[in-house]
Amino acid sequence: MKEDLMEIICCPLDKHDLDLEVTERDDGEILSGELTCTECSETFPIEDGIPNLLPPDMRDEAPA
Repeated sequence: MKEDLMEIICCPLDKHDLDLEVTERDDGEILSGELTCTECSETFPIEDGIPNLLPPDMRDEAPA
């Protein structure tokens, strides 16, 4: 994910801003890390450069 994306994404639960914590970068791309809502404190993982903004109860469900 590009860091510029932070300007347009928000918490899917309450539409507040997200804080970014990067654990791995490569060539300006954020490969892994975590997004945290500034209001509700819910966290959303970034894995393989893709932010997972699904609500927590939908994130853990395995596809059928």
